[in-house]
Amino acid sequence: MTFKQMISDKKSIRDEMLSGLTVALALVPEAVAFAIVAGVKPLVGLYAAFLVGFITSILGGRPGMISGATGGLAVVMVELVAKRGVEYLFLAVIVMGIIQIIIGLLKLGKFVRFIPQPVMLGFVNGLAIVIFMAQLNQFKVKGSNGQLQWMVGTEFFAMLGLVLLTMGIMYILPKITKVVPAALAAIVIVSLLVNYLGIDTRIVGDVAKVGGGFPKFSIPNVPLNLESFKIVFPYALIFAAVGLIESLMTLTLIDEITETRGRGNKECIGQGVANIVTGFFGGMGGCAMIGQSMININSGGRKRLSGLTASISLLIFILFGSSLIERIPLAALTGVMFMVVIGTFEWASFRIIKNIPKSDAFVIVLVSVVTVFTDLAIAVAVGVIVSALVFAWKKGKKIDVDPKLNKNGIKEYYVRGAVFFGSARNFIEAFNIKDDPKEIIIDFKYARVFDHSGIEAINNLTAKYKNLDKKLHLRHLSYECKKLIKDADDILELNIIEDPKYHVADNALA
Repeated sequence: MTFKQMISDKKSIRDEMLSGLTVALALVPEAVAFAIVAGVKPLVGLYAAFLVGFITSILGGRPGMISGATGGLAVVMVELVAKRGVEYLFLAVIVMGIIQIIIGLLKLGKFVRFIPQPVMLGFVNGLAIVIFMAQLNQFKVKGSNGQLQWMVGTEFFAMLGLVLLTMGIMYILPKITKVVPAALAAIVIVSLLVNYLGIDTRIVGDVAKVGGGFPKFSIPNVPLNLESFKIVFPYALIFAAVGLIESLMTLTLIDEITETRGRGNKECIGQGVANIVTGFFGGMGGCAMIGQSMININSGGRKRLSGLTASISLLIFILFGSSLIERIPLAALTGVMFMVVIGTFEWASFRIIKNIPKSDAFVIVLVSVVTVFTDLAIAVAVGVIVSALVFAWKKGKKIDVDPKLNKNGIKEYYVRGAVFFGSARNFIEAFNIKDDPKEIIIDFKYARVFDHSGIEAINNLTAKYKNLDKKLHLRHLSYECKKLIKDADDILELNIIEDPKYHVADNALA
């Protein structure tokens, strides 16, 4: 190794460690905030951030990507925690990890690259809206009847003012310096103001005690039987889908920025192992974090060392800084999350929505809405299905009819594509019926007739040729088509060996 390479390696190590430390400082407020969103103790979110981040940095398929407790998972965990408690959440996280490992072993991670761009935009926008709506609960307190109600008076304005102050600091500070993470600086400043000025507002300690310590191994305290598995499996499936979608989409984004290629299937396995371990050590599980990954990449983190540094630094904060975490005002965390929402939402989608196909605009809005009212996994699935149907519809309407005049003076039409309700009109208009010679051949060898509309289009065509006393021959149609086409015995040339076999969606054959 040359002296120049040694210097370069030392600089690279320094950059990786500094980047990891920066990420760790930014992880603390978000891990606590996401834990509160999920309805669990802050320590559950911090443990997840440490364990998931540490393990995926070693086993994951994308060096430089940061994983931990995320908003996408937090918002779908709320229901299980509220209904069954945190121990069932730990079991669900373990099952989630097993599912993710299976997906990785089956090499299904590659399919995230087939997710259309409108679905990705809708996914990101929906995630931002869900996180925003979850934060509104911080403006509610328990009333005398035990129900949550909106803050009023001084309490409301104190909360709102501190939230806006946090957001203002996070917006202005990066314009001055990027040495200190804006989220950390905002939380420190607002925490000092609240504690030293005696502002009456809720702090993390009012919600739960962090009680830092090294994560301890424990089996989830639930009945380990088939009934418990039935309870958690639907949730675990959603967790696994949301986690992998968010992780693999983040991986794809980093690939584009760094002009390198991550390994999606390896990432699935790494995430799975991380979540299994996290479930046994009292963490809420996690996946890739878009915001922290961008901080790491922009700070120069490209290798596994940055992720390892971030997770180990976070553990040090947990072990020795828990009392300080408890003094953080909830308003500061809410302000951080609102800035995460602003940074996550793809505002460019408003600008481009007028210039893209209506179908793409519809998919963006649809995925966003479904995300808000169901969950991210279902929203992405719906978006992919709708996009596929739109693609099929557009392609299906395109049908090629190639006319040729053979040496015997017979006009031959070669049809390519699908003859169905979407292409029937274009199919009929492709024939020059009046000017065609007395004998015509239509060859369907490279075409398929899919439904009743396609059959009717052929019947309409044969009737027009018959009215002009022209002889029509139909070749390479299926046996079912023969049963549905009028006067088929006279015009259809049936060849059992060469003719294709397929079914036609027609009530007459149903």
